[in-house]
Amino acid sequence: ISPENIKLLLDRAEGSYCFRLHKDRVFYASEKIMLTANNFARKELITFGTCFGKFTKTGKFRLYVTALDYLAPYAQFKVWVKPNGEQSYLYGNHVLKSHLGRITDNTTKYQGVIVMSMSDIPLGFGVSAKSTQECRRADPSSIVTFHQTDVGEYLRTEDTLL
Repeated sequence: ISPENIKLLLDRAEGSYCFRLHKDRVFYASEKIMLTANNFARKELITFGTCFGKFTKTGKFRLYVTALDYLAPYAQFKVWVKPNGEQSYLYGNHVLKSHLGRITDNTTKYQGVIVMSMSDIPLGFGVSAKSTQECRRADPSSIVTFHQTDVGEYLRTEDTLL
C-alpha cells in the first residue's frame, strides 16, 4: 500500500480515522470511537475498532484477516485464484500455478499480495513465491503464492482470533 492510499484510509468521507497501538495490537478506528475508548482504563480495555494485526515478540508485524476488507481496494499487488483453487486456498493451502487465474504485472518474488477470487472478492493475504515472469514458465504443480491468512481463518480459529 502506498502512502497516498494510507491517507485515503485515514481521511474518509465518514470522518477521520486513526491507527492505535494497544497491547501489541494495531487497531483502526474512527476518531469518535477512539475518544470513547479513552474513557476506559487501558487495563480494562480489551478491543476497539478493527484489529489490523499484532507485533510478535520478535518485533515483526503480522496482519490479521480482519484487515483484509480495508486493505484490498488499495493493494498494489494482487493474485486472482480460479474457482477450482478457492476452496484449497481457504483450507490453508498455498496457491499453485494450476489455480492461478491472473497476477498483477511486475510482481516481484517474495512480494506481499492480496489473494482474490476471479469475481474480485478478497480471500486472504499471501507472499508471492515467484515473480510474474517466473509464473509464466512454471509447471502447473509449483507454488506461486505462499499462504499467510485467509477468510477461512474466522472458522478455524474463531476462539483465539483476538
